[in-house]
Amino acid sequence: MLPTALNHMTVARKSFAETLGIAAALGCVGVELRNDLPQPLFDGLAPEAAGERLREKGLRLLALAEVKRFNDWSEDKAAEALALMRIARAAGAEAVSLIPRNDGQGLGNGERQANLRVALRALKPMLEDHGLVGLVEPLGFAVCALRFKAEAVEAIEALGARDRFRLVHDTFHHTLAGGGPLYPEHTGIVHISGVVDPGVSVAEMTDAHRVLVDGADRLGNVEQLAALEAAGYRGPVSFEAFAPQVHALADPAREIARSFEFIRSRLADKAA
Repeated sequence: MLPTALNHMTVARKSFAETLGIAAALGCVGVELRNDLPQPLFDGLAPEAAGERLREKGLRLLALAEVKRFNDWSEDKAAEALALMRIARAAGAEAVSLIPRNDGQGLGNGERQANLRVALRALKPMLEDHGLVGLVEPLGFAVCALRFKAEAVEAIEALGARDRFRLVHDTFHHTLAGGGPLYPEHTGIVHISGVVDPGVSVAEMTDAHRVLVDGADRLGNVEQLAALEAAGYRGPVSFEAFAPQVHALADPAREIARSFEFIRSRLADKAA
């Protein structure tokens, strides 16, 4: 299997220190940390000290999330992005996460592409100044102003910015968007989660349905990962589960390890 990672959302009730311990115990190459959880970022540590803790555990800070509604660009949004980049650089992060607006606004054909290019054009020199990559995550929800990876790739290529922006391939959002091209050469990280509720349609799926991956998974995580790897993707695969029942697990490390092992065995079966 590809190298594994852990998004803090999967263990959202755990502290920074506990999250690092779980990721290290799981054999992850790194973590994604977030500024949208109730607890203080890095447990209140200075970014430089947080980076030291990560390195002591042998972990990379793959990404710091997130700049919300990044494609609704403004002076305030620029200030928000700059503040996150400064923290990310100080902590030794490799990337910052860029999340598009998801409120049913800016959906018009032509409008959404123009807004995306405005934002990426402004973000590119900021990322260059801080030595960071911008991870662009299309969301598959119908109300999202960046639903399809093709539009992100078109904008990135038009700006000649492939070295500064990478895609997040999220198995949940890829399914909600109807699938489509994988773009492994543009992908910086893969997010996995499963949906196992048989009573919800794809159009009705929300973050609250996103659990660990097992044999009841409806998103085709194993198939998506096999296709990405076959197409040349070699980057990390990060668990990002939002469901409250996952956050409430008494022993999340054990259950996440079990899910990773399920995926590994199914991928091995496919390769045999």
